[in-house]
Amino acid sequence: MPTPPLTPKAAYPASAPFDSQTLKVSDLHTVFWQAGNPNGKPGAHGGPGGGTGPDDTIYFDPKVYRIVLIDQRGAGRSEPTAELRENTTWDLVADIERVREKLGIAKWLVFGGSWGSTLSLAYAQTHPDRTAALVLRGIFLLRKSELQWFYQDGASHIWPEAFEPYHDHIAPAARSDLISAYYKLLTSDDNATSLAAANAWATWEESTSKLYQDPVMVARATNDPKWSRAFARIECHYFVNNGFFPDGHLISQAQLDKVRHIPIIVVQGRYDCVCPARSAYDLKKAWGDALRLYIVDDAGHSAHEAGITKLLVAATDEFGGSVQW
Repeated sequence: MPTPPLTPKAAYPASAPFDSQTLKVSDLHTVFWQAGNPNGKPGAHGGPGGGTGPDDTIYFDPKVYRIVLIDQRGAGRSEPTAELRENTTWDLVADIERVREKLGIAKWLVFGGSWGSTLSLAYAQTHPDRTAALVLRGIFLLRKSELQWFYQDGASHIWPEAFEPYHDHIAPAARSDLISAYYKLLTSDDNATSLAAANAWATWEESTSKLYQDPVMVARATNDPKWSRAFARIECHYFVNNGFFPDGHLISQAQLDKVRHIPIIVVQGRYDCVCPARSAYDLKKAWGDALRLYIVDDAGHSAHEAGITKLLVAATDEFGGSVQW
C-alpha cells in the first residue's frame, strides 16, 4: 500500500509557556515541565538528556495544541542535574504518566526524536490507552547494533575527522568498548576527568547531527559544560545499561501488538548517521502499513533540518485535525 503524501509545512514561531512548574517524582528527582495553550489538544514532547526549550514548540500549531514539554530526570531544568540514580527508561515512562495525571489529560499525542523516539515507543507500549497518536523522528530502538554503529566504529567511516578525537580520548587498552570506557570517565569523582569526557562525547554527537556540520551545535559541547555533562552522562548511562530492556524489546511483535491501532507518522533523514534509516525501515516493516514512514533525502539527524522540520509540522497539523482525543 503506497504511503499517502505529506505536504511540507512551515514551522510555527516558538511559543512561550502559559505555565511552568516542577513536579516532585521521587525523593530524589524533580521534573520540570511546561504547557502551552491550555485549551488545545494535548501533545507531549519528552526531552532526552539535552532537555527541552522554546525551540521544541515550533512543530505544533499553538492555536490547536496544548504543548507539554518534559525535561527528563537529570536533564535541562530538572533537578538534580546529571543525576544517574533512580534514572531508568521505566522511571521516565512513569514520570510522563505522572505529568499526564497532574494535568488531568485523558489522552495525548506523543512526540519525540532520537532517544525521544525510544522513550515515546516505551511510553506508548506501556500506556496505549493514553496515547492518541505518535509523531516520531530519527528512530532509535536502542539495539546493540545501533550502539555499535555510532559509538564504536560504523559512523567513523563517514565522519572520520570527527570520530578521531572521540576515539582517541580513550586509552588504547580500553578502545574495544568505547561506551564502557566513557562511562568510567563520565562517572569519575574527578571533575576535570568527567567534564573532559563529556566534552569529547558531546562533540562527536553534535558534529554529526546534521547533513552539513553546524559549528554552533559543535561549539555547545565545550561552551556549555552543564549541558554537555548532563547530556553525555545520561546518554552513556542508558547505553551502558542497554536501555534497561532486552535487545530488540521495542520492535518485538508482542510490544508492537499493543500499539498497532495508534496512528503513527515517522520522519527520518536519509543520511542520519546518529540513528541510521535502517532502524526506521525495520520499525516500518515490523509495524506494517499503518506506520507512515517519510524519508527526507537531503537531511541527517537533526529535527531542525528544514526538510525534517516541515514534515514534522505537517504530521502534527494532520493529526491535530483528524485524530479525536
